[in-house]
Amino acid sequence: MQNLLSDLTVLLKKDERFVAEGKLLKNPVTEAALQLDPVLLKLLLSNKTMKKHFFRDVEGVLVFDKIEFQKFVSNKSFLKDSYTAFSNKIGLTSDDEFISESNNVVLSWPHKDCILEGGQTKEDEKRDEIFWNETLAPDEIDRLLSPKVFTNFKKYDSKGEHKVTDISLEDNLIIKGNNLLALHSLLAVYRGIIKLIYIDPPYNTGNDSFNYNDNFNHSSWLTFIKNRLEIAKELLSKDGVIFISCDDNEQAYLKILCDEIFGKDNFLSQIIVQSNKRGQTYKQISKTHEYVLLYTKSDSAEINELEKESDFELFDSISGYELRELRNRNPKFGKFNRPNLFYPIYVNPSSKDEEGCYHISPTKDKEHTHEVLPLNSSEGESCWRWGVDKTYDNIHNEIKRSNLIAKLKNTGEYGIYEKYRKKTYKAKSIWDEKAVISEQGTMELGELGLSKYFQFPKPTYLIKKIIKLGSDENSIILDFFSGSGTTAQAVLEINKENNSHRKFIICEQLDYIDKVTLPRIRKSINNSSFVYCELNELNKKYLDQITSAKTIKELKQIWETIKKNGFISYKVNPTEIDNNISEFEELSIADQKKFLIEVLDKNHLYVNYSEIEDKDYSISEYDKKLNKKFYLLK
Repeated sequence: MQNLLSDLTVLLKKDERFVAEGKLLKNPVTEAALQLDPVLLKLLLSNKTMKKHFFRDVEGVLVFDKIEFQKFVSNKSFLKDSYTAFSNKIGLTSDDEFISESNNVVLSWPHKDCILEGGQTKEDEKRDEIFWNETLAPDEIDRLLSPKVFTNFKKYDSKGEHKVTDISLEDNLIIKGNNLLALHSLLAVYRGIIKLIYIDPPYNTGNDSFNYNDNFNHSSWLTFIKNRLEIAKELLSKDGVIFISCDDNEQAYLKILCDEIFGKDNFLSQIIVQSNKRGQTYKQISKTHEYVLLYTKSDSAEINELEKESDFELFDSISGYELRELRNRNPKFGKFNRPNLFYPIYVNPSSKDEEGCYHISPTKDKEHTHEVLPLNSSEGESCWRWGVDKTYDNIHNEIKRSNLIAKLKNTGEYGIYEKYRKKTYKAKSIWDEKAVISEQGTMELGELGLSKYFQFPKPTYLIKKIIKLGSDENSIILDFFSGSGTTAQAVLEINKENNSHRKFIICEQLDYIDKVTLPRIRKSINNSSFVYCELNELNKKYLDQITSAKTIKELKQIWETIKKNGFISYKVNPTEIDNNISEFEELSIADQKKFLIEVLDKNHLYVNYSEIEDKDYSISEYDKKLNKKFYLLK
């Protein structure tokens, strides 16, 4: 075993992708194995021992046993550093199998516009925000996903901040806290009544300009998303829809995952959004777009049409209109394969009105004498868009409504046209308007004086377009990756423009909610209001203290507080840690933080609603009252 470990370490170090500062990186190796990376496979096959251990002969063909390789590389004896040695000694490290084969819960994730910092370099340490990620196996979860207690209630309207005296389903709602736990709390009240969900989750950008730590591979990213989408589906109404922004890094994986969760038949579209006019010029192909995946809860969901943004240029005594030629302009169709769409229409040459329109008839008479056939520009036999079954009563009715007319073309021939009066149109699958470009979102935040706190927010126009497509005037819209609060602002603006009554629910766990999200929504509030609240913290407050600590001394003080007041993982004995505190002190500050975060019991991040009366949690009577009102809403 020991020889195999050392031989594999030496072999893998030949590939510079797996080495940093002379040390072998376990996670890139694992990721390459899962992707059946040709260079890695060739490297392993070059060594007889590796070839024998990790490949299977199937009728003369060598097949790579990536599961066995994954287990071996994940073994705590492989690449055992000081952190791993200390964790093993304390009893914290376990031999979990890889995420894609489990039902684990990925609890937390950073916002996509930030860099993950676990085991960060000295350059990384200059950043203010450090994020943690935690993957919990099913046997570690007993109370984690129960509804939580809310606290710090505030109500905001155009007049300022107020004390919350009541709460209802008519309230707009902002929740600060872990979005997975917030979703499970919302489920107790909003199950099956959310009409539209829009999310802009972290993109897992790999080696893009926002470099995620290699600990977060495709499998963990998908588990993270899967945990949340499964609950999102339960929150959606029967006719509900979900829009998900993503890019090329995870689009293919996400599409397959959504097919599994929502069903292939409920996939409606993969919308291409031109997010960058200039493109990312540092790439070999200059990337200019992102995606929005659109799924429905069931086949009863319908997508709305969009209103035309420009007024009609043509008018008659009835309304504005645009002219649409009745002839089918698709060269694939004609009399040869659509004979029921080929028939004559007759024009009255003496009926020209002041708009230049002529009266028509489906039948020839003493007034309607000029025959018009659907011919293309080369006089070939094309066809009409309406079938022969519509040429009598229906065409007569459309003529009576002044919706079908003839006009002279530049060629001197008559064309048959429909006066299209409808003020809506079906959305297309490519959105390339200037207003959807990411830069527009940045400019919007800049106008509010908030751009320095948040990079690349989605433009309000983009989210308004999504809301118009997927919701009705009284719908509830949910965004549980709310970021800077674009979705809430979009809802408020649509309500003002259309005098509608849509409600929003948004969730955000990062502290910029106080610097960006709340100020932005308060500036957009108009004549509406919203209720703000937070998940009532237990171990979460220690997580925050750990991530913001600057010195080893601070971390040791936090550890003493955790021992007295926190909830510690069942895997460890606090006394064992104290007995080996000298080894803890020898770890880097990044590893110390990582260890203390792992020590915390994630079942106790926040207070469960079922324990609201527990005196140990000191929940105020005011919070108790509002929590009980909230959970009795449905």
